[in-house]
Amino acid sequence: MARRISGKNKAASVRKAIAAKGDFKPTREDILKFITENPDLSGKREIAKAFSLKGDDRVWLKDLLRDLQDEGLLTKERKRLSRAGALPHVSVLDIYSRDRDGGLLARPSEWNDKFGDAPVVSLSAPRGKGPAAGVGDRVLAKTFATDGDGAISYTGKVIKLLAKRTDATLGVLRKLDDGSFRIEPVERRQAELVVDSDALNNAKPGDLVEVEQVSAGSYGLPRGKVLQVLGSLSSEKAVSMIAIHAHEIPHIFPAEVLAEAEAIKHATLAGREDFRELPLITIDPADAKDHDDAVHAEPDPDEKNPGGVIATVAIADVSAYVRTGTALDREALKRGNSVYFPDRVVPMLPERISNDLCSLKEKVDRPALAVRMTFSADGRKIRHSFHRIMMRSWAKLSYVQAQAAIDGKPDDATGPILDTVLKPLWDAYEVLKRGRDARQPLELDLPERKILLKPDGTVEQVVVPERLDAHKLIEEFMIQANVAAAETLEAKKQSLVYRVHDAPSMAKQESLREFLATLGMSLSRGAAMKPSQFNGILAQVRGEDNEGLVNEVVLRSQSQAIYSPENLGHFGLNLRRYAHFTSPIRRYADLIVHRALISALGLGKDGITKAEEDRLEEIGELISMTERRAMAAERDTVDRLIAAFLAEQVDSTFEARISGVTKSGLFVQLPQYGADGFIPISTLGDDYYHFDEAARALFGERSGKGFQLADQVEVRLVEVAPLAGAMRFEMLSEAKPLPGSKKSFHKSKGRSSSRSRASQPRGRSRR
Repeated sequence: MARRISGKNKAASVRKAIAAKGDFKPTREDILKFITENPDLSGKREIAKAFSLKGDDRVWLKDLLRDLQDEGLLTKERKRLSRAGALPHVSVLDIYSRDRDGGLLARPSEWNDKFGDAPVVSLSAPRGKGPAAGVGDRVLAKTFATDGDGAISYTGKVIKLLAKRTDATLGVLRKLDDGSFRIEPVERRQAELVVDSDALNNAKPGDLVEVEQVSAGSYGLPRGKVLQVLGSLSSEKAVSMIAIHAHEIPHIFPAEVLAEAEAIKHATLAGREDFRELPLITIDPADAKDHDDAVHAEPDPDEKNPGGVIATVAIADVSAYVRTGTALDREALKRGNSVYFPDRVVPMLPERISNDLCSLKEKVDRPALAVRMTFSADGRKIRHSFHRIMMRSWAKLSYVQAQAAIDGKPDDATGPILDTVLKPLWDAYEVLKRGRDARQPLELDLPERKILLKPDGTVEQVVVPERLDAHKLIEEFMIQANVAAAETLEAKKQSLVYRVHDAPSMAKQESLREFLATLGMSLSRGAAMKPSQFNGILAQVRGEDNEGLVNEVVLRSQSQAIYSPENLGHFGLNLRRYAHFTSPIRRYADLIVHRALISALGLGKDGITKAEEDRLEEIGELISMTERRAMAAERDTVDRLIAAFLAEQVDSTFEARISGVTKSGLFVQLPQYGADGFIPISTLGDDYYHFDEAARALFGERSGKGFQLADQVEVRLVEVAPLAGAMRFEMLSEAKPLPGSKKSFHKSKGRSSSRSRASQPRGRSRR
């Protein structure tokens, strides 16, 4: 078995070698090797310390690390550097086999093929009472690069057993005209399977099933047997069931979890402040089933703060019911978050918790954790305090209902509280908005589409809900509450999970810089980017033809937000510290923050434990993974619903927007539906098209004309694969002249060309 390297020992040996050599400056290869072998010591400061670099040498190191990132040899996540294509120090792995000594072998569950074959990880057996993993399991593990060049790239230590994997294929049973049965797989890359009548396991044509391949067969299609029936595609909610099973989302609560939830008793006033006379109200979507946040605002009576306001945000006290180490807690962490589909919600917690005990129902006593925040007239937060309370919601309003009252159309629910509750809320929002404007967060106002379904679960229409001040009010109140939570825990030196959003990587900055240059625009160089710089770019193109294009490219240049015990700030919101506090019903990160606040402020005995604090890095990695999983499942479901909706409109023409450009062709989005499809490069016409990555465009070699990201075009729907959520289109619009189209492409770096790509339907690009 390959030997695992100790980061501390390695760093010490490096320093000894340097001392022996005297004046020494590491080579690029030395730096890359050290980062590979020491994932825990890969920050700029740690690297400088390991190589005894001081003064001007540290400036040299900073420039070298930036060059290595620009060249694609290093990537940066949070403050740690890693080799491009290297496994994160904490990774989700799938165990696929054993070595000759019986040790477990695993590969990363997600891997980018551009880095070659997925690396092999040799997992050590856990000591003591660690999780017992075996072949077929999915695990969360710490990984360590090996010092050899053999087949084993990493060693690893299992932290947590995540979920059981199987080799089952997900598909729909079809009956052919000759009476035989086939499985149409959900994934386009999987082959169809033949199923004998005695292997159907009571499945009927149209059923969504899990099937296991039993033989490859020398000729024809492989054969399989049905393992279980998951539902019927003719029934409501079948489409979301495909995504639930394909992404392995836990959706059935174990009996012990439900029993534990049912046995919980209502919280009492003991140990809580009585806020029931404060007119807190909930404002949510009209179809919301749970209400976990309530708000209130009033003018600050302090004469020293003229024009100031006091805003109160109360959040359901989930930590009072979901205690650390219980079956409820373990299941909530396993799920990580609720998952929202057009036809259902897969909740993080049972309905007994989310829709009853922790739902801030109108005129009903409910436990909550509240923060009272005082703002000056210019929107600066002066002070805040947290309170564990018993509250009683005075009104349950929808966004549209609250906005209508402010706009002069109150109803029976809003009329009595218009002057005393609603108007003070809107006055406070005007104050908070001044602070937001001064802070200058990234202003990407992207429309969010909502799918409305018929009773049978099929699409009725796709709408873009109007963005109201009521939405913005709640959003800003929640942001400020999240900031207050992070500030309090930092001040108390209490460990927590932050919501972090790193600045764009150097590589993405350079890519954006190259793109803007094609439009005659510039972006200053340097790592210390600010959201205001991006806002300045967006302001330059506001109202111009390329506004959509620039917005799209700026969006794609951003990093992905994650959960981490290490604070990197939130770049998009332009905040130094930020933690999710406002929705513990549907996000485990918020539950951790609630427990941390309870411990830090002495608000009870049900706060965060030492064991939880020691696992915060693992928890952050896990819930970041479940969030990505939920987003992918939600996208896939929307793709399938829209593809099924448009399946009967093959040969119809649509107005579309180019949403992605690759060397294989164009992705186009139908703005009316928010659905993506693909146009293979081989179908674009007689010209020979080249891919220009910097310009996000395909250029014709002879004509110099082409197609660019965000172009408005007319397309024809050629083929639909509803089960895969894929659509293929044909371009009807003529290519247009584009900046830089006279360049010599066959010699240009980063450009490629193609004319003979297979014309298979493609789903949404996973960017």
